[in-house]
Amino acid sequence: MSNRLLELTGKQWRIADAALRHADRDADKRACYAVMQELRPHLASEDEFMQRIARAADESYRMLAAWDEGRVVALAGYRFQENLVYGKFLYVDDLVSAEGQRGKRWGERLLKALEAVAQEAGVARLVLDTGMANAMAQRFYFRQGLLTGALRFGKAIGGAA
Repeated sequence: MSNRLLELTGKQWRIADAALRHADRDADKRACYAVMQELRPHLASEDEFMQRIARAADESYRMLAAWDEGRVVALAGYRFQENLVYGKFLYVDDLVSAEGQRGKRWGERLLKALEAVAQEAGVARLVLDTGMANAMAQRFYFRQGLLTGALRFGKAIGGAA
């Protein structure tokens, strides 16, 4: 990873929304597990989750969490990347609200905060992927001003899911 991307990873961003803060401490990361598991049910345990996000942190991954009454109710996992298509950009890996919290605008608030982080970081684009069959998420993203720009293709290698 370039020095510039590493620098962006460790920066303390100004998050205007008081209900949102980065889950940088282990206890905060662990508090995110139950919500993340709603989006990523294949995560078999909290320990596996912690191991995966530790490896992802080596590639600039961080989680911005929405907290209500001391508990995580929504989160966005993101990282800074650079490629030949976009240059430097902020990629949203994960965006999820807990089941009972959907419709309370947490996703909108998280995306607005990430837009501000991207702008402060000097990157020109926020990018995320969603499943082709996930019509509800697609409608939400359109309402947030995100537009489709590509169709991603993939292939499992060696029996991986």
